[in-house]
Amino acid sequence: MKRVRFTIIGRVQGVGFRWYVEEKARKLGLNGFVRNIPDGDVMVMVEGSEDNIRKLEIYLWKGPAFASVENVIKQEEEYKGDLREFYISF
Repeated sequence: MKRVRFTIIGRVQGVGFRWYVEEKARKLGLNGFVRNIPDGDVMVMVEGSEDNIRKLEIYLWKGPAFASVENVIKQEEEYKGDLREFYISF
């Protein structure tokens, strides 16, 4: 199992990005959360299998229809197993 933090840069707030990520992550059986960050980007913290996290990363690069993703920064972290479901953090 892996734990990864993604920072998604671009036009990613106000375009349904968090709901898009929540849907994709839940379908992939991943745990974690997604939230807007003050600089206008979106942060995703996720735990799950390496394969499903890789699939989520592909979705992050695509984004929902009105998003414009410029970059996705991936940071691997120590797996903790403390994330029980996937949700939108406000």
